[in-house]
Amino acid sequence: MAVKIRLSRGGAKKRPYYRVVVADARSPRDGRYIEKVGTHNPLLPKDHEDRVKLDVERIKHWLAEGAQPTDRVARFLDAAGILKREARNNPNKGKAGAKALERIEERKAKAEAALEAAAEAAAAAKEAPAEEAPAEETAEA
Repeated sequence: MAVKIRLSRGGAKKRPYYRVVVADARSPRDGRYIEKVGTHNPLLPKDHEDRVKLDVERIKHWLAEGAQPTDRVARFLDAAGILKREARNNPNKGKAGAKALERIEERKAKAEAALEAAAEAAAAAKEAPAEEAPAEETAEA
């Protein structure tokens, strides 16, 4: 029998409350479970002591028996110091591809060229004698 340590949802509509349960992997999410080993109330602030409550001894027992925690429960267990959870994000997944890197380089080159052109235009304006502004003619009627 494959045993999981997972969350079982309770509470009213838009007011979730979860039980941390040990259940057969084939049973429904909110269905039959073997044992309740904790609770999770996501509506409480993250630093509140009652947000996650765990029965550490029973969880250690079930982990020794071969129960596999789900990802969310593994996060709770890692925060409690019961189980070491490895990061699951792939750091290379968010990096830009070859074509995107080429486009970035092209944009940098264009920006540098525009800055150089603006600097040259400013230098040329300083060197050339300033043209006198035409005097305003006063029209008398």
